[in-house]
Amino acid sequence: MAGKLLVWVGRTLEFLRRLPASARRDAGHQLHLVQLGVEPSDWKPMTSVGPGVIEIRVHAEGEYRVLYVAKFSEAVYVLHAFEKRTRQTRQGDVELARRNFAEVLRRRRGR
Repeated sequence: MAGKLLVWVGRTLEFLRRLPASARRDAGHQLHLVQLGVEPSDWKPMTSVGPGVIEIRVHAEGEYRVLYVAKFSEAVYVLHAFEKRTRQTRQGDVELARRNFAEVLRRRRGR
C-alpha cells in the first residue's frame, strides 16, 4: 500500500538523526503510519503551531516529540523533532515549528 510522500522541512531530518536509535526507530514507525493514513499511537494536536499540526509523543530513553502536518493531499510535512525536557514545550521549539509550517504554506501557495 503506497502512502503520502514524507517531506522534511528545514533541518528537521538533521534534528531527528540526533535522537537516540530507539527514539528514531519509533518516530520513523509512527511517521510511516501517518503516511498510510493511520493515527500514530500517542499524539495530540498542536494548535499553538498551526491548524492541523500534530505532535507525536515518543517515549524511548527519554521523551521526544515530532511535529507534522498531514492535512494536505500531496504529502506529510515533518515540521520539527526535539527532545522534551520539561512538561511545557519550549517556546523556541514552538517558534521553529511555526516558521517551518509558514514555509510549507508559502511553498504550497507558489505551486
